Amino acid sequence: MLFQSIVYGPIHSRRLGISLGMELMPLEHKLCSFNCVYCECGWNEPVHQPKLPTREEVRTALEEKLSQMVNDTCPNGTSLDVITFSGNGEPTLHPDFLGIIEDTCALRDRYYPSAKVSVLSNSTQLARPDVVKALRLCDNRILKLDAGTDRMMRRIDLPVNEDLTVATLIERLAQFEGDFTLQTCFLRGEHNGQPIDNTTPEELAAWYHAVDQLHPKQIMIYVIDRKTPEEHLTKIPREEMERIAAPLRAKGYDVIISA
Repeated sequence: MLFQSIVYGPIHSRRLGISLGMELMPLEHKLCSFNCVYCECGWNEPVHQPKLPTREEVRTALEEKLSQMVNDTCPNGTSLDVITFSGNGEPTLHPDFLGIIEDTCALRDRYYPSAKVSVLSNSTQLARPDVVKALRLCDNRILKLDAGTDRMMRRIDLPVNEDLTVATLIERLAQFEGDFTLQTCFLRGEHNGQPIDNTTPEELAAWYHAVDQLHPKQIMIYVIDRKTPEEHLTKIPREEMERIAAPLRAKGYDVIISA
């Protein structure tokens, strides 16, 4: 499932409320630093020179949409909880990500000052100071860590950088000193004959340890909800997700389950 416009929605997000989506990656194909087995956008496609929307195109599209929503036929216009960057890949890959976030915050303040600016990111670009600065401007930094071990992270996320480690991701996430939402997808299955399961006691212990190192202000755990590129995956039952969340809630963490 690919998003076909720079601005889409508003839609009702099961995690964020009434959300206006922002697409910074190509509209024709997925472009990401991960190739997650569960990604609803499918697999990465090799493209020599991907076409990304310019900063000006993003700003113009967003202002047109927000202006339209404010002037809707409803007495109070169309409600909006959040402007969300996600889409057909990793939004922080855009070379003008910082400028786009600055523009978005300014437009939000003008049209929908109560709305939040959120970014769903896989955390791979946090070595870039401009990306970290941009994320600090956002209200919601929703940052991925799908496993506590290198083996399972690589099997689930299939990073383009095959040398990427969980320790590196944790080190980069620690820059926010807990002021972010940690997002993890739990799943079971297999890919290319290799088992995938980040719910085993060993994997959960490693993930819990990572959580304690980062101490995020919120934890968002979820399950696969749509068709996935890897067909041999299993959705985790709600009851099991509650059991995964229980030890963290007992420590005082704010855990949201989308299942």
